[in-house]
Amino acid sequence: MKDKKVLIVGNLYALTKHFSSLVKDVFVIPGNSCISDIATCVDIREDNAPEVLNFVLENDIDLTIVVSERAIKSDIVGLFQENGKQIFAPSAKSAEIAISKSQGKRFLYKLHVPTPKFGFFDKLQNAVDYLQEADYPVVISSDEKFNGKDCACFTVFEHAKCFVEDLFAAGIPKVVIEEYVYGQYFSLYCVTDGYNVLPVTTTRDFKFSENGDGGLYKHSAGCYCPDMCVPADVKNDIFNSVIEPAILKLQAVGSPYVGIFGVEGVMTGSNEYMILGFKPFVSDVEAQAVLNNTEEDLYDLFDSCANGFFADEYEDIIINDNVSVSCLVCSRSDGQEISNTDIIESEISFINAGKKDDVLCTAKGDSLVITSVAKTLSRAKYKLEEDINELKFDGIKYRSDIFS
Repeated sequence: MKDKKVLIVGNLYALTKHFSSLVKDVFVIPGNSCISDIATCVDIREDNAPEVLNFVLENDIDLTIVVSERAIKSDIVGLFQENGKQIFAPSAKSAEIAISKSQGKRFLYKLHVPTPKFGFFDKLQNAVDYLQEADYPVVISSDEKFNGKDCACFTVFEHAKCFVEDLFAAGIPKVVIEEYVYGQYFSLYCVTDGYNVLPVTTTRDFKFSENGDGGLYKHSAGCYCPDMCVPADVKNDIFNSVIEPAILKLQAVGSPYVGIFGVEGVMTGSNEYMILGFKPFVSDVEAQAVLNNTEEDLYDLFDSCANGFFADEYEDIIINDNVSVSCLVCSRSDGQEISNTDIIESEISFINAGKKDDVLCTAKGDSLVITSVAKTLSRAKYKLEEDINELKFDGIKYRSDIFS
């Protein structure tokens, strides 16, 4: 274990747990009752960059890792760089294409990358007019992530119109409407220092809440990692025609992107794909699966990017032959006691679940993620099914076809 201090800005449980086994001290801003079991939580607002910097200076933090989009938007990177502190995160300017869906779509269009037909709107009537002429189904989302209920898929105009009205009524300044694409959803993750970029791994993403791609359209309901159904030549093509040009373009305009850089896409045929957009970090649902697939010491890897030694120290990212399956577990209500977590062998990553009087309880909606790892996909699925059947609380909900 390294005698280092790491600060993670943003509540990503799987990453926090991973670093707690790598370094002496891990701090998390803002943290929660579950994270407090494995790290020291700091009561600072994640987008209050000056206070975060003061904490880093006062506590001699060696490396700060930012996973919070709110913190990235506050340009915490610029403030840290002005004060000579190491930080692994993209600047606010470079992350625009990953945080803002409309900016990402513009970027893809300029790169001539295949992407679904789309439109973005800051006025309700313009969005409704577009929906009247659109080809259905369509996916509607806020331009930036709002509250986890900001994206949905619709097959008819009337329902789509109601959802857009609700988004604008909730204060969303801009919505994005795009054509739904049938196929297998995936993500390809890379790490970069803003000048050099290396691929890490892929995930097979499940987007709908119900079995057979039914129910609500979500940011993620589960995943496999790696996604062995994305051919190597497709990965290479995406890397060469999407990821590298994006990193080089950002560098050329004076906004080098440092951090994890993800691309979200859909396999529409055996060797055909469309790119939906970019991601500024690994999501809650995918984080543990991606970590299971990576052999690198993440402190050394992230530190090398922050320090500018990445190109000298890494020719590729070492991955293992593990296969992971992750399933998002939701709850129909708040405050339900979660039992049997102590007998589950799979990894548990807490999202919104929390402790009340030392009792683990659900949060309505996304509560936790269970991830099983094995040497084969079938074995990982079998282990996940065994463990998820042990998990008990009233109102439990998840996609069982992820591991069937």
